[in-house]
Amino acid sequence: MKNNQCAHRPTGRQYWLSLPLLLSPFYAIADSNPCNTASADTCKPVIYQVFTRLFGNTETRNKPWGTLEENGVGKFSDFDDIALNSIHQLGVSHIWYTGIPHHAVINDYQDYGISLDDPDVVKGRAGSPYAVKDYYNVNPDLADDPAKRLEEFQALIARTHAHNMKVIIDIVPNHVARNYQSINAPKGTIDFGQQDNTRVEYAKHNDFYYIPDTAFEVPDLPANQPLGGQAHPLSDGHFDERPAKWTGNGSRLAKPSANDWYETVKVNYGVKPNGEHDFPALPADYANKDWQAHYQFWQQVPAAQIPASWHKFKAITLYWLAKGVDGFRYDMAEMVPVEFWSYLNSHIKQANPNALLLAEVYTPSLYRDYIYLGKMDYLYDKVGLYDSLKAIIQGKQTTAQIAKDQANVADIAPHMLNFLENHDEQRIASPEFAGSANNALPALVVSSLLSSSPTLIYFGQEVGEAGAQNAGFGQPSRTSIFDYIGVPAHQRFMNGGKFDGGQSAKQEMALRQYYATLLNLSHTQPALLGDYVDLHSTNIDSQGYDNQVFAFGRSSKQQQMVVVSNFSQHQHKQFTLKLTPAFSQYWTNKDADAQIKLVDKLADNQQVSVIKQADGYQLKVSLAPLQSQVWVTSPLKYQILLDR
Repeated sequence: MKNNQCAHRPTGRQYWLSLPLLLSPFYAIADSNPCNTASADTCKPVIYQVFTRLFGNTETRNKPWGTLEENGVGKFSDFDDIALNSIHQLGVSHIWYTGIPHHAVINDYQDYGISLDDPDVVKGRAGSPYAVKDYYNVNPDLADDPAKRLEEFQALIARTHAHNMKVIIDIVPNHVARNYQSINAPKGTIDFGQQDNTRVEYAKHNDFYYIPDTAFEVPDLPANQPLGGQAHPLSDGHFDERPAKWTGNGSRLAKPSANDWYETVKVNYGVKPNGEHDFPALPADYANKDWQAHYQFWQQVPAAQIPASWHKFKAITLYWLAKGVDGFRYDMAEMVPVEFWSYLNSHIKQANPNALLLAEVYTPSLYRDYIYLGKMDYLYDKVGLYDSLKAIIQGKQTTAQIAKDQANVADIAPHMLNFLENHDEQRIASPEFAGSANNALPALVVSSLLSSSPTLIYFGQEVGEAGAQNAGFGQPSRTSIFDYIGVPAHQRFMNGGKFDGGQSAKQEMALRQYYATLLNLSHTQPALLGDYVDLHSTNIDSQGYDNQVFAFGRSSKQQQMVVVSNFSQHQHKQFTLKLTPAFSQYWTNKDADAQIKLVDKLADNQQVSVIKQADGYQLKVSLAPLQSQVWVTSPLKYQILLDR
């Protein structure tokens, strides 16, 4: 039917499974992502987060607290050309390799000159990737030959670049492992804490805060920790640290709680214990200046006025840029003063102006400071869009909240990273989140297309991984970052290294193809670099349109796009969508006389005609449960035809 485009489509929860197989065209178009060559303001990145230790693991035993030998571990070499090609086909521009810097681990690598780590201050059997032990090398678990682990990672960087994707790694500036000691730092590098005055709680150039004359005490841990109660020569309830240091989350107790980040120590950035700053203030008008001006500001500050920790992290990031890394994801960035970020990020941009800088910030009132003063490219949109979409999926909120969230960040929307999963969050398919992956497809469409900001997906998300394993330290609903464990849905797609879905269920492959379709169009459609247009408030009183539906437009001179999503798991929605003047501003009378056609990029390029009325333009919409439509003007100068 001409104006009822979904009348012939399957209904109910199975709609998303009926999508045609659209993967093959992306072999041809994946190179078109402008983020491979352009700066951040002229592209819409698609970031694929992989937990490097888990990605290539084929072992399916999944024993709680299992060792590396029992539960297996992924390696750098698992990211071969086949694996990287499968990631690239999703439309990915950047791979965030999580867990790269050498963090505290339980395995014995003394034969490689690496000291043993004490299980009493290591979380899980495999260790936390955010308790970094040596910033100048990589996790030995990930190497086929631990003696050549750095060379193996550099080869992975080169392979990733060869597949036209860029490399992001973590930097964790707020804290380091309690047993931090770099054995691989360049000659002349001063280790964290090496020159500290440990007789005082605070000194400007101390890297850590201390509790003088007091020894550290291991917290009272649950009965199954560490290591699930298994014996280990260093697991005795003691860790030698005198004087004790402040713990990573800011605890000033010599004996932190088991709920504290007890495996880490807080880094001092020149913030006194009373909160006063012991470093030069950045003038407020620098919020309006570019990174070049920030760089020049810090060049004029004498080195002695800069806290020692600032110099150390500058050296670390420049070291990795020189190795070929293309950007950084900063853990808990808001726990570090914004002036430090101005200093660090301007130096990074001086070395590589196109470096991608992504920060974990959860306080909305600080967003603009970290973007404009801290010179961040992107911040997590967690406390806002993510939380709202999750609540809508769970029936706790209506789609009206999406418009509010978008309005709250309208001025900084291009800087807000959108996601539905990452290593910290529950898996979509887990019972604790959505119960099944398809229940989140409308949210995926909205979060991917709402702005010109990046989209992040977490490995396994695209095949509906539920994170149901009891890994030991990590518990079901999240894929554990602390343990050796398999990721079953991902392993089925991996199919022993073929990455062809040979063991995947039909539903898993249909889901992955939906992701590929959406993510590829998210960076190939010119409208997505244009303006956001509110269509929800205009249509909320229209017959058939309600707060289980969300509609918006994206508009540029080159192209216009209408996005409509039905969040209801059970109800069809049918209505006439009014298109506002802000959306149709580029349409001339000549265009209207020629009958404007829109193409649905999520449904085989099906066409529909826009209806011109005296009071504007309209579009007939019919949506099955959980269905989305993405209508774009056609023909397009840059259109990628999925049916060619």
